[in-house]
Amino acid sequence: MTTSSRPLGEWFGAFEREAFRLETLDDYSRSGGVDAYEAFLAGEPQPESYRSADWVTTVRNATRAGKRMYRVHVLSRPLTPYLRFELGWGYRRNALAGEEFFILDTTEQPNPIPGAPDFWLFDEHTVGSMKYDDAGGYLGSEFVDADRVAEFVTYRDTAMAHAEPFPDWWALHGE
Repeated sequence: MTTSSRPLGEWFGAFEREAFRLETLDDYSRSGGVDAYEAFLAGEPQPESYRSADWVTTVRNATRAGKRMYRVHVLSRPLTPYLRFELGWGYRRNALAGEEFFILDTTEQPNPIPGAPDFWLFDEHTVGSMKYDDAGGYLGSEFVDADRVAEFVTYRDTAMAHAEPFPDWWALHGE
């Protein structure tokens, strides 16, 4: 792993064309939005702070500037409580700001990218590999050396080739 000239968070304002995210975990509940997740579990409405979170502004600013933000989540059914929250609240909220979502459902097919880590890929030249603990807590990110970027581009391309648009998947499997 290597370092970047800027922290991961700054890349969301610095990328020029596209930012791609691969998600592979069933639970990110210790990584942010904890209050919203608890409200979801309790059957309460979305907190205003969740609906107007900084991330929504980040996505909206990028997509209004003509940049693409998109992600694939590798998952299998039945969905965990956290995935019901993330997809039912988070993805639908972020889609309104312009982020695109795709699902690679491995319930009835093998995972075409086993062992791929969670990561952000910016403009096909910078990769922030994400680290999480066993409880879904974000531990930080490490930047991948330039000679490994092609590996992550292949992860993205393979994931996209096997994924389906979130709205289509949600219409069939949403809970």
